[in-house]
Amino acid sequence: MSGHGNLEEMQATDGFSFRALFRRYRTPLTAAATLIVFCLVGYAIMQLTNEVRYDDVVGALAATRPSAILLALFFTALSFLSLVFYDLNAIEYIGKKLPFPHVALTAFSAYAVGNTAGFGALSGGAIRYRAYTRLGLSPEDIGRIIAFVTLSFGLGLAGVAAIALIIIASEIGPLIGVSAFLLRLIAGSILAILGAVLIIGREGRVLDLGAVAIRLPDSRTWSRQFLVTAFDIAASASVLYVLLPQTAIGWPAFLAVYAIAVGLGVLSHVPAGLGVFETVIIASLGSAVNIDAVLGSLVLYRLIYHVLPLLIAVLAVSATELRRFVDHPAASSVRRIGGRLMPQLLSTLALLLGVMLVFSSVTPTPDQNLEFLSNYLPLPMVEGAHFLSSLLGLALVVAARGLGQRLDGAWWVAVFSAVAALTLSLLKAIALVEAAFLAFLIFGLFVSRRLFTRHASLLNQAMTASWLMAIAVIVVGAVVILLFVYRDVEYSNQLWWQFEFTAEAPRGLRAVLGITIISSAIAIFSLLRPAAFRPEPATEEALARAVDIVRKQGNADANLVRMGDKSIMFSEKGDAFIMYGRQGRSWIALFDPVGDHRAVQELVWRFVEAARAAGCRAVFYQISPALLSHCADAGLRAFKLGELAVADLRTFEMKGGKWANLRQTASRAQRDGLEFAVIEPQDVPVVIDDLAAVSSAWLEHHKAKEKGFSLGAFDPDYVSSQPVGILKKDGKIVAFANILVTESREEGTIDLMRFSPDAPKGSMDFLFVQIMEYLRGQGFTHFNLGMAPLSGMSKREAAPVWDRIGSTVFEHGERFYNFKGLRAFKSKFHPHWQPRYLAVSGGGNPMIALMDATFLIGGGLKGVVRK
Repeated sequence: MSGHGNLEEMQATDGFSFRALFRRYRTPLTAAATLIVFCLVGYAIMQLTNEVRYDDVVGALAATRPSAILLALFFTALSFLSLVFYDLNAIEYIGKKLPFPHVALTAFSAYAVGNTAGFGALSGGAIRYRAYTRLGLSPEDIGRIIAFVTLSFGLGLAGVAAIALIIIASEIGPLIGVSAFLLRLIAGSILAILGAVLIIGREGRVLDLGAVAIRLPDSRTWSRQFLVTAFDIAASASVLYVLLPQTAIGWPAFLAVYAIAVGLGVLSHVPAGLGVFETVIIASLGSAVNIDAVLGSLVLYRLIYHVLPLLIAVLAVSATELRRFVDHPAASSVRRIGGRLMPQLLSTLALLLGVMLVFSSVTPTPDQNLEFLSNYLPLPMVEGAHFLSSLLGLALVVAARGLGQRLDGAWWVAVFSAVAALTLSLLKAIALVEAAFLAFLIFGLFVSRRLFTRHASLLNQAMTASWLMAIAVIVVGAVVILLFVYRDVEYSNQLWWQFEFTAEAPRGLRAVLGITIISSAIAIFSLLRPAAFRPEPATEEALARAVDIVRKQGNADANLVRMGDKSIMFSEKGDAFIMYGRQGRSWIALFDPVGDHRAVQELVWRFVEAARAAGCRAVFYQISPALLSHCADAGLRAFKLGELAVADLRTFEMKGGKWANLRQTASRAQRDGLEFAVIEPQDVPVVIDDLAAVSSAWLEHHKAKEKGFSLGAFDPDYVSSQPVGILKKDGKIVAFANILVTESREEGTIDLMRFSPDAPKGSMDFLFVQIMEYLRGQGFTHFNLGMAPLSGMSKREAAPVWDRIGSTVFEHGERFYNFKGLRAFKSKFHPHWQPRYLAVSGGGNPMIALMDATFLIGGGLKGVVRK
């Protein structure tokens, strides 16, 4: 496949070309829009704080009462305690039960990361996915938990803001220049909508939206969760309220302002609502409180409510990594969860401290510290320390992404940058708080060293649009802070060349120039890097290596690699591989990685990174639950595809009432003169022409064409590579199936199963039974009957949208595919049903990925249409 396919798709829909263009470039366009919003917010802050000076803000910070800080800490603890109940209620809502310590650690970490990094549903959702998969929850259950906590927060936030607005609209109106009547009208409308939803959803009623049905929470769940959300918002609002100086605005009015500011910050898509939240608070309170005091309170609020919980989360997980806690029985399971969370926590902390280093490079050093440094250090050393620390901050931001991916190179870069920045923070400004934060990061990195074992180059990790946007936001934020701090300094070209201990503005200018140049270079390198190689079908040598691996493992389906129509990615040691193909912008891996299980995690990461480097999405097709945790670590989301039918040959006997129908079918087939035999691979070429005639007749009768990728095609070399079961009638082959086996004898299966049009009725059942008896006689333990697509999709009222759609298609899609019939046929053999999943990277649309997989199997759109 080439890139022409996407171009042709866009050209074929002339009327929707802009829509197609947006779908294709949605991520970079969203990132660009977010950056524009942040630039506008920065301009608004500069205008709103036109009369405020940096020294006033520092003075307001210093004047904050210790009692106010203690109260803020208390309300932060209350808020995060309530946040744990979001997850507890969600887990109860889906009918599951998990140990409280595991849920508490996961929820606390998810909110610590989500509040700091932003995009709570994604960043916090990724934390939950990593932890809850380890606790045995399915992707469907985790998706429902994420949806529950996200929707409950959004609806609760709207409800709290509306109630507060109705009560104190007369106080809020003058602050924001809107009439009290209009505010009450808006708030009343919001409450009416929420009330309607509550009434419709009483007793857990299902809301039908076309093909999608959504189960609304019952009145008890809704009421309980609303109280939790209201308590959370009230507590978090109180954190900022107690930090503000005495004001004329009451707490109820402030609660409404806070709720609106949080909501707009979330909707802006700016990480952590940075700048948007502050702009709303300043605009709303500017007439009631000194703006310098508001700014100082906002800085403390970010530190206490955002930074401190993240540090506590890192410390809590680090404690489980320390050797003296490891051997404690009560901590062992928590430690396993902590191992899944630590990379994301350290990634967020590194990102935060990188931002801190960049921003501190554009703020002045206290005069007493500068005076002390001037007595002991030469000016060039201070200037160099100041400039280099800003670049080290940028290095931490870049390394943060690699830490989330467990790269050993990112770990080394983060350690080196943090140690160097800690040293320079003392040389540039005696910044003890900054040094303490960096020391904390170093501690966390060393405690969790064992988690960062992935050998991959940090430079080869292409920066995504979201990360480039985050870097751009940091640079713009540094420029805004620089302009705010030195707004009274008249700019001139001479500033660039002023080198004095008291010349703070020139130092800040040079630091901003440095990070701008380096960040621009990073962006250009990521955007203009050479195109990655296009996957090609496996060479004969690679195919031979893969077949050797297949022989020694237990997955019989892995023999599909013999078709030679798929690309192969080997592990570093060459003891495992992934077989995959490309369709459109999807790299689609078939089944779990094949080979040594110790290479699975690294292979998953390599595949995801290679697909991303090629500008494509990574997709894993028909994977088992065992691979879900590795997919979660690599940032993939899983969606159920159907169920795999596996019969236990050790208990397979055609006796008893449940086998009566199959016994009758087998007896009738024998009376019809059908004879079964197995042809060993070396003898298959002798009858290959007869098999080809049966195959051609079958294709012509069904008006079908050969498939590929997850299905074999009739190729003489492929068919001759494994045993073939045949049915003869009057000495003529009328049906056959190639039997896929491995030397482990753990599992056998079949791929191609072709019949002549004149084969007797019931031949298919008879062939299956005979092959199963043959494999049992050969010592095989299981028989893989293949997957039933969309089978076993949840029909519960609380099921995710994906499951509801799949269940509807399974029930009513017979005109397109024999979903029910296939399930019914496999059920004759009384198998165990095992779930199979589709995993998609980057929050990609599963429908697009599934469509690409369908096209890849069918040989493109024409092949699918032709059946």
